Amino acid sequence: MRTREIVVKINGIHHLAVSTADIKSQIAFFTEVLGLELVALYWMHGVDGAWHGFLKLNDQCSVAFVQMDGTDMHERSLGASHAAHGGAPSSAGTMQHVSLRVDSAAELLAARDRIRHHGVPVFGPIAHGMCRSIYFAGPEGLNLEVAWSDGAIDPQQWIDPEVVKLAGISAEELASYRFPSPAPDQPEPVSQPPYDPTKPHMVYPKDRYAKMLTLPDSHYECDAFASPPVAKG
Repeated sequence: MRTREIVVKINGIHHLAVSTADIKSQIAFFTEVLGLELVALYWMHGVDGAWHGFLKLNDQCSVAFVQMDGTDMHERSLGASHAAHGGAPSSAGTMQHVSLRVDSAAELLAARDRIRHHGVPVFGPIAHGMCRSIYFAGPEGLNLEVAWSDGAIDPQQWIDPEVVKLAGISAEELASYRFPSPAPDQPEPVSQPPYDPTKPHMVYPKDRYAKMLTLPDSHYECDAFASPPVAKG
């Protein structure tokens, strides 16, 4: 029986996907106001009537937007779909704010000045200890932050025992969260687990989702979406 030889280490964000009813306005804001580069804009794979746009943070990390039919029919609701600002609540599981990073304190100030140059109010920098941050709004009620850190976060200083207790986290649980155990050796590949309503699930029509759970991985291992929409000249 083969065992897993590759150690899984999640090492960054590939992209953050944000719904939009006006992808052009989001692209204009993130390119003109924040200086990000548009690197992809295409029909979203496997989703009828949807566009997917990627704005480059680095070669492996992007802010992405999804515009699909019907998005503009869903109203933004403060405290539900959106937080009113970076210190306000929104519904569990929704994006409360997005924080982008720069490499120096000077770049943070330059980002503040660039954003203000485009008529957008910015607050900060605010010193948080682990980082310094500026705060502002983007199109469609996005709460945005740009932050700079001069080093890695020290968990000895930034895991507050009072908050740990209030969150109901035991000492044993805290240790397991700080130092996660490696994945156990197991047959490869691992089969799709049976449906368990206590586990997280994406929401599809019930019959369709039941069928999806029975499909082999080979069903998805195809090159249907691998080719870019524009061939190199």
